[in-house]
Amino acid sequence: MKNEESYMNEKLNLSPWEQFKTPFLLLGGIAIGSLIGIVAPEIGQAVSPLGDIFLNLLFTIVVPLVFTSISAAVGNMVNMKRLGKILGSTVMVFLATGAVAAACVLVWVNLFSPSAGTNIIMESAEIGVTQSAGEMLVGALTVNDFSLLLSKSNMLPLIIFSIIFGFCVASCGGDESPVGKFLNNLNMIIMKFVDVIMAVAPIGLGAYFANLIGEFGPQLLGDYGRAMIVYYPLCLLYVLIFFPTYALIAGGKTGLSRMLQNIFTPAVTAFATQSSAATLPVTKNACDKMGVPKDVSDIVVPMGCTMHMDGSVLSSIVKIAFLFGVFGTPFTGVSTYTMAIAVAILSAFVLSGAPGGGLVGEMIIVSMFGFPAEAFPLIATLGFLFDPAATSLNASGDAIASMLVARVVEGKDWINGKLSA
Repeated sequence: MKNEESYMNEKLNLSPWEQFKTPFLLLGGIAIGSLIGIVAPEIGQAVSPLGDIFLNLLFTIVVPLVFTSISAAVGNMVNMKRLGKILGSTVMVFLATGAVAAACVLVWVNLFSPSAGTNIIMESAEIGVTQSAGEMLVGALTVNDFSLLLSKSNMLPLIIFSIIFGFCVASCGGDESPVGKFLNNLNMIIMKFVDVIMAVAPIGLGAYFANLIGEFGPQLLGDYGRAMIVYYPLCLLYVLIFFPTYALIAGGKTGLSRMLQNIFTPAVTAFATQSSAATLPVTKNACDKMGVPKDVSDIVVPMGCTMHMDGSVLSSIVKIAFLFGVFGTPFTGVSTYTMAIAVAILSAFVLSGAPGGGLVGEMIIVSMFGFPAEAFPLIATLGFLFDPAATSLNASGDAIASMLVARVVEGKDWINGKLSA
């Protein structure tokens, strides 16, 4: 924890350029590319292969990234009796709050469409063939041949396979076994590979937007503005309504009071750093002040850093609704909503801690709903614009989740007993 606190202090003492270098570079690349597309569309068309190369690099790394990151994370888990109860409660709370977030955003995007008035037209897309709920479930979760797991079109089956594989590694020696050590080292290599790809992201995204703006016009930027106007108030309403509700369920009036006194610091820290990992020591400190048992927060907060992503669930469904609008397909129907909720929760639940996990989640959206590869940069850019609010909601939500897990594990009087002690 001391190393994490030192990292946090260093992070907050950096200059604005050092602290936000990557966001500045990405925004700069997009801005320059957009300007080129407006002023010289023919140049935008000429540099479009650079954008395609960047996209292809991302798509080729996605399968090994998902497998190694998830298998290594699950394979490293330890197993104790109380830990099992805490883990079960944690998963239950994460899924429940994710489902609430998904239901809220479905109502919201139907009231305020993020793609209303969009001028982006991509007529080449086909939004798949209609399937029954059973066929959709089987096709979404499984494949009938191992080789099919190696395709980016089958992300959810790969995720499930990776989780099961990780559990098997954990039961056969965990991170001390030869396979566990190999997975951890391979995961580090994949992380580095993603870093190398993201080093050229400003050029890749700039080239893509130079071509996109040149083809569809500067009004494209207005479409992103509309999506942000839909998403940011949604996050604020979710915090104002559901955070107090969860705190009351967890600890009554005392829980609500403790939450209100301590939630602001992790929320602001996460918004500033745009990193749940960097905010982890602050969130843990907030949990201690709220009265959450140490062994509960020691487990829930690190897991929440990678798996509890209500803000990401909100953003995922806004992105899905945005793409449906861009491609002229009504975002309606029980099967569509069910699939949107499943994709949003699962991608946030298992991928957020992986390097580039947000990008992988966006690839899942593109592949699961049958959008063409050209749709990926559209929601990847939305993801970047949504990230500060999503990270703030994610990280502060981890403290709320710790309170709920403590309530399940230790009973309704946990907070009074803890504060008395």
